[in-house]
Amino acid sequence: MTPSARLQSVIDILQGLDATAQPVDRFLHDWFRARRYAGSKDRAAVAERTYAILRHRSSFAWRMGSNDARALVIASLLAEGVSADAIESPFDGKAYGPAVLSEGERRALSSPPQGEPPLCVRGEFPPFLEAELAGAFGPALLDEMMALQTRAPVDLRVNTLKASRETVLGALRAEGYDAEATRYSPFAIRLSSGAGSAKLSAAPLFAAGAFEFQDEAAQIAALLCAARPGMRVLDFAAGAGGKSLALATLMQNQGEIVAHDVSPARLRPLAPRAARAGATIIHPSAEQPQGAFDVVLIDSPCSGSGTWRRQPELRWRTTPDGLKALTGLQDDLLEQGAALVAAGGRLVYTTCSMLPRENEERTRHFLSGHAGFAVLAASAVWSEAAGTAPPPGMDRFFKATPLQTGTDGFFTAVLRRHR
Repeated sequence: MTPSARLQSVIDILQGLDATAQPVDRFLHDWFRARRYAGSKDRAAVAERTYAILRHRSSFAWRMGSNDARALVIASLLAEGVSADAIESPFDGKAYGPAVLSEGERRALSSPPQGEPPLCVRGEFPPFLEAELAGAFGPALLDEMMALQTRAPVDLRVNTLKASRETVLGALRAEGYDAEATRYSPFAIRLSSGAGSAKLSAAPLFAAGAFEFQDEAAQIAALLCAARPGMRVLDFAAGAGGKSLALATLMQNQGEIVAHDVSPARLRPLAPRAARAGATIIHPSAEQPQGAFDVVLIDSPCSGSGTWRRQPELRWRTTPDGLKALTGLQDDLLEQGAALVAAGGRLVYTTCSMLPRENEERTRHFLSGHAGFAVLAASAVWSEAAGTAPPPGMDRFFKATPLQTGTDGFFTAVLRRHR
């Protein structure tokens, strides 16, 4: 592909993403699969520019005065230091490349906006979230949002049913990976972003079930369940079962884990994953769970604001109506999950969101109507479960952010049923 053809590909991809709810990584996978002529360097260059634009869409649109895909690509070139005059060259109208620059695009190139961009532009977040994010982070808001504009590392969770962290670390380093033990989860390994991690899903260690891909914050949330061998545990919105697999290792494969999701399709990958991990206590089910459980984990659907480093398209797909629907679902899941907690048992509510309306506000709303539950301080639960000093952001609740913990954004509340 020529440089011009790569730019046109990014324009086409951005237009396609605006017309779908598909995650960007899946969209790119399908897009390239239908275009076998694109070589590995072409795919890498197109994907890198696409992600860069999604991470900086607001500031790029502000610079050009337009949210159009062509304008965003032009702004991405400016951000790389390409001069306005040099941008004329790839926009030459030749086969497979972008059409020549319009008069409006030339005016935007020659007349950059004056003054400082608004906070929501510098922070790359939807304007309607500014008040809520300011309430959550105060003067650290811009720093928190800047941390979300970086590339995320790759975290692995070692499956201690099959291997130790030291063994997996040694094997990865022997293969040339820049791998390090993480600071908080005793099972996590971190690889620097772009360190050949894409090949790991085909590695013999992965096939043998020695590790799974899981952000350290999600591992910390699993540890806050304080699940022990012999317990009966419900993963109430299990999806593909990442948390169920983590819980099985904490329970040393003793007891019972019911992995429930209303969608059989979402549950389908769990059985082969559990078989690979040697986790025999996990029972996937789309049927309504029965009986009482020592631990009910609700890893709730949410806005995904904590994953904006990995899924930058989500920030631009977040809407007031969408959040209203999600908070209603979160309240419903808490209501249903609470009915399944045994006396003395725990209800653990987690999201990969940093928005208070999905986290603390949902917890307060639930407690206001359920006097039989009370908050257990996450820091105390961590000391009980991990035996180490709590990570940053862990007090009454666990609130992780890329800036504070170096992980995805995450929230966990631990609630105990005392009657």
